[in-house]
Order: sequence, then C-alpha cells, then structure tokens
Amino acid sequence: MSAAVRPSRKRFWFDPRFSIGIGLVITAIVGVVAIVANADATTPVFAAREPLTVGDTISRSDLATVQVRLGSTAEHYLTTETLPTEGLVITRTISAGELIPMSAVGSHAGLTLTNIVVALHGALPASIGPGSVVDLWSARAGEQGKFGPPAVLVDGAEIVRVVASAGFMAGDGVSVEILVPKGDVAAVLEAMANGSAIAAVPVNTRVEQ
Repeated sequence: MSAAVRPSRKRFWFDPRFSIGIGLVITAIVGVVAIVANADATTPVFAAREPLTVGDTISRSDLATVQVRLGSTAEHYLTTETLPTEGLVITRTISAGELIPMSAVGSHAGLTLTNIVVALHGALPASIGPGSVVDLWSARAGEQGKFGPPAVLVDGAEIVRVVASAGFMAGDGVSVEILVPKGDVAAVLEAMANGSAIAAVPVNTRVEQ
C-alpha cells in the first residue's frame, strides 16, 4: 500500500518594501498627531485689565492671564515666566484687554534713562557693539573746519544698537542708539545741533603713556 503524499508547506515570503511602507505610514501618523498637538497648545500671557499709559508700573495684580495660541510668536509677548517680581514700566499706551508686547515694557531704569540716536564722527571701534558701555566725547566745531579740545559729554552710556546712517546723518561716520540719563539729553542734542564732533570711547580703553 503506497504511503500518503503529504502536501508541501508554503514558505512565507517577506518583502522588505512591506516593512518600509509600514514605517512610512507610522511616521506620517506621528507627524500629524504632533502638528495637531502643537496647534492646540496655548501659552499663558498677560493682558491689560484696564488702559495702561506710559510710565505706569505694572505687577501681576494689575494684569489678567489669558491662554492664547501664539506658537513661535510667544517670545514677543509678556508671559507669566518673563514678568520680573519687581514689575515693569509701560513705555507706550496699551488698551484694556490688549495683550502686552515685550516692546511696550521696560525696566525701572527707564524712568531715569532714555534712548537717543547719536551721529558719531569717524569710524566706530570694532570692540563696540550692542551692550557696550562707552563714554561720549565731544569737540565743539570751530572756524575753518577745526574743532576745539574734546571733553566728556556723557559717561557710562550703553550702546543699544548700531544704526545705518541715512539722509543728513550719512557720511564718513556712523550712528548709534544709546541709553543715556535723561539729564544728559539736552547736552547731547545741543552738541549735535552745534555740529560738534562726537566720538564713543569704550570705558575700558586705556591711554598708553
């Protein structure tokens, strides 16, 4: 009697492209979930409870916290993490209910300091940039294009930014925005109006004998 013929087993054939396809599908799903999650993410930021005017000092009790979707623009607004315990000073009028932009607040130093753009005579030293502390020197314009002896106009002024010269301020020099005591503003404006030569000297500059 002949032995029964056993059916042969089929081998499972694995195609690598199949696993790659599954991986792509999973990656797409994860990406969509991440996008949806980020779209729903909110950031706690401050809004004005009532109109705020220039010079007002604000603290947490003066503000309302609201949850808004700001995404990458959150850094431009005052949040619960960026408000210092000593509060801030308003530098421009803010309406009631308006979100408070970082550009509209300043430190208490703003009560005694102010920003002013100054046209300098000559090139700016390479060591000077935003955040540098400088002494402003000026020399009064004299006859035949000559200048008088220089003297310190403002000491300990902070450079805010370097401004591209344009219009009547263009020339061989450069302009800088500086933070100076409000009591020195009149002297700086007078020197500029009189055509004095103004230079910025780093406070750590040493004159070799």
